[in-house]
Amino acid sequence: MRQDGRAPDELRPVKIIPHFLKYAEGSALIELGETKVICSVSVEEKVPPFLKDTGMGWITAEYAMLPRATHSRTPRDSVAGKRGRSYEIQRLIGRSLRAVVDLTLLGEQTFWVDCDVIQADGGTRTASITGAWVALALAFRKLLREGSLSRDPLRETLAAISCGLVGGEILLDITYEEDSLAEVDANFVLTGEGKIVEIQASAEKVPFPWEAFSRMRELAEKGIARLINIQKKVLENA
Repeated sequence: MRQDGRAPDELRPVKIIPHFLKYAEGSALIELGETKVICSVSVEEKVPPFLKDTGMGWITAEYAMLPRATHSRTPRDSVAGKRGRSYEIQRLIGRSLRAVVDLTLLGEQTFWVDCDVIQADGGTRTASITGAWVALALAFRKLLREGSLSRDPLRETLAAISCGLVGGEILLDITYEEDSLAEVDANFVLTGEGKIVEIQASAEKVPFPWEAFSRMRELAEKGIARLINIQKKVLENA
């Protein structure tokens, strides 16, 4: 039994609140245990230079944490300069979303996805991806109603979850405390059909066997299936 009482293969309580922000084309607040992220989508009527006059659109992301999202204050990126970790995470979010969207259906528009962590307890990048997919789906729905899009560009569902090897045991959806003790840390980004978008896995102490990775994959697939069911219910009722 884990410190929060969960079984090894159990997700933290998940809550997704759609339309969390008034003005964004699409938005959602995702809560994964004590981790909370506001995801919003804004549409800009232009694209990067490399897509100009192609008729294609683009999706890009920005990721940041509030100063007191963590146990001690972290300076804002706008003051201290964006850190390498923030860049890495926002590039992951952008890549993941583009993988499940038909960019040719967007027109020459850029969809800015902002993921702002208001409270962090591990899994902020995976929560950001899961919440951002909902926010993007809501933005597409709005633009379809308004006639700005002729067809839904979403090709597949998408969610992400973390796994870890902690004290010799494989755990799903690890908290910050578990992550700090982990021998292995992994993040899985998968579609609803179980296709791989991205997997990040690293040994924090010593190399780990394929058997441990296979077990993490099994747990991740189950966890992501649960997350996608939650996403679908949120969109049905939004």
